[in-house]
Amino acid sequence: MTGGEATDLGQAAPEVSAPRRTSPLIVLVHTVTFRQARQVVPAAIPVVAAVGADGAGVVVALVVAVTALSLLFAALTWWRSTYLDTASSVVLTRGLLARSVRTVPNDRIRGVEVEAPALHRLFGLVRVRIDAAAGTMTGGDEEVVVDGVPRAEGDRLRTSVLTHRRAAVAPAGTDPSAPLPEGPAEEELARFDRRWLLYAPLVASYLAVPLAAVGALSRLLQELPRALRPDLDGPDLTDVRVLVVTAVVALLLLTLGAVAGAAVVNWGFRLVRRGGSLVAVRGLLTRRHTELEVDRVRGGTLAEGLGMRLVRAARVNALVTGLGAANRRGQLFPLGPRTEAVRLLGVLVDDPGPLAPHPPAARRRALVRAVGSGLLVTAAGTVLFLPTGFWGVLAAGVVLTVLGVPLGRGRYASLGHATGPRSFSVRSGLLVREQAVLQRRAVVGWQVRQTLFQRRAGLATVVACVGAGSGGYAAVDMAAADVAAFTEAASGRWATAPPADLPG
Repeated sequence: MTGGEATDLGQAAPEVSAPRRTSPLIVLVHTVTFRQARQVVPAAIPVVAAVGADGAGVVVALVVAVTALSLLFAALTWWRSTYLDTASSVVLTRGLLARSVRTVPNDRIRGVEVEAPALHRLFGLVRVRIDAAAGTMTGGDEEVVVDGVPRAEGDRLRTSVLTHRRAAVAPAGTDPSAPLPEGPAEEELARFDRRWLLYAPLVASYLAVPLAAVGALSRLLQELPRALRPDLDGPDLTDVRVLVVTAVVALLLLTLGAVAGAAVVNWGFRLVRRGGSLVAVRGLLTRRHTELEVDRVRGGTLAEGLGMRLVRAARVNALVTGLGAANRRGQLFPLGPRTEAVRLLGVLVDDPGPLAPHPPAARRRALVRAVGSGLLVTAAGTVLFLPTGFWGVLAAGVVLTVLGVPLGRGRYASLGHATGPRSFSVRSGLLVREQAVLQRRAVVGWQVRQTLFQRRAGLATVVACVGAGSGGYAAVDMAAADVAAFTEAASGRWATAPPADLPG
């Protein structure tokens, strides 16, 4: 180990000249979680079934054997895995019989995340995820994962990787060995307020948490031997009072479960700008530390679910070039008031101004699409009703048609686009309304789509192709006559210039 380099954190980033192993304590973590041995369990069960062995002794022997295999595989995996961070790349070597060496140049690294799941924290370990943005080339994961290093080593590795990456992408003529300029003091951009947990029951992803817990508990009870299952009588749902009480209790538990799930995921959330990075820290059981480079941020999205719009809540995701798992890692504002979300989005990218509504033809098309299925069911119900007198399908069709009107109007109300001096914005979506605000430099191409009905209505869907987030953001059903002006204002004259005018 040699001397270190100064970082924007004012810390030393010591260079490592020899491959390192993770902490041996990770063997215990992987043994307990059956990380490696779980791959052989599906093959072992049919073998045991074919042999015909049965009884408690066989079960105990099977558990002991799987635990022993888990310990053996975890120890071999730890022994045959090393990592090395150098001034030019990060190298990860692993494999017992078939050796695998993965080398990621520092200038291809997009970000680093340090996370500490509950079991890792018990042993004082962390997991370092290095986003390599190279999965599309290798056909594998976009991350380099160093699992099971002590907390101090995780911080050193994160600092070292980010320091080397900044040196690798420094402009030509810059001395890589020169100390990096000291960045500004840490600036707090957002901090989670516990009162915002009250928004959680209105967010579908948090509502799914208690439902998943109920499903897992039900599955566990089914797997228990019959003698160990609790013998409980279900509620008598034919009694209206019991039905109402059951519904109220279920709703209360669902609400509490959603709040608890949001608290576990977002506990202690804090977003700061430190030098040239955005640093987000969150989590109660699994503590995550995500660092994104500001220079790679190309914009952000403001997402509002149907329930969130009722209480004017929103969330913000950053759009970062080459970032894997963008929905999780790019989340800079998990849940909170819309005013706070808009303020934070303005920090990421300039506000292009108010959205322009789309033409009346877009509203007519949204209404036709929304009530179309209801009209078809109504027609089928009418055909069925006349000879048979059965009115169920007809009633369902009428209800669907009536409900389609507000759905169509809501879908149209979500549409909009705007252009500004250095950014542009598009918005769409009904159940989850998403507004993407992008820098002009984010655009790498445009795609214009028109169906037969759109051509007859004078509409078009324009997709801005970008190298961040989902890869494309659409202005749905805008006036076809406005497409050229919009693309030129959003990205430059090259978007509309004929081939002869393009450089080169």
